[in-house]
Amino acid sequence: MKLHIKKLSYHDAEWSQCRRIRQSVFIDEQHVPPVLEWDEADITAIHLLACMGDAPSACARVLPDGHIGRMAVLPEWRGQGFGDALLLKAVQECRQLEVPYALLSAQTHAVGFYQKAGFEICSEPYLDANIMHVDMRLELV
Repeated sequence: MKLHIKKLSYHDAEWSQCRRIRQSVFIDEQHVPPVLEWDEADITAIHLLACMGDAPSACARVLPDGHIGRMAVLPEWRGQGFGDALLLKAVQECRQLEVPYALLSAQTHAVGFYQKAGFEICSEPYLDANIMHVDMRLELV
């Protein structure tokens, strides 16, 4: 089996798989309140769904301004490079949007993961959904 990443919109039937992954990781596992997880940005975002064969395993979204977010890998698929592949695809989408930076809000435990991909911290730590985060950016031009 091979990992493949699908580009979706909010209106595609497969977007429900992204929703299921985000529900599992953010709401069930990390206890993010649902009111903070679901927002209007989903409607205009590019959604990325990573699948191993037919099994949905990870997702992310890219906003029109180059913000990468809602990156989640299901527990059984972690540590296998899915996050790396998904982040690379998200950065490619940002390049196609011709924005100067790819931006994201990183949970502080994941800062090293994003730094390996070239992202730099550009804020002080802050709480979001009771989880410590920092803003990070990657220059694209």
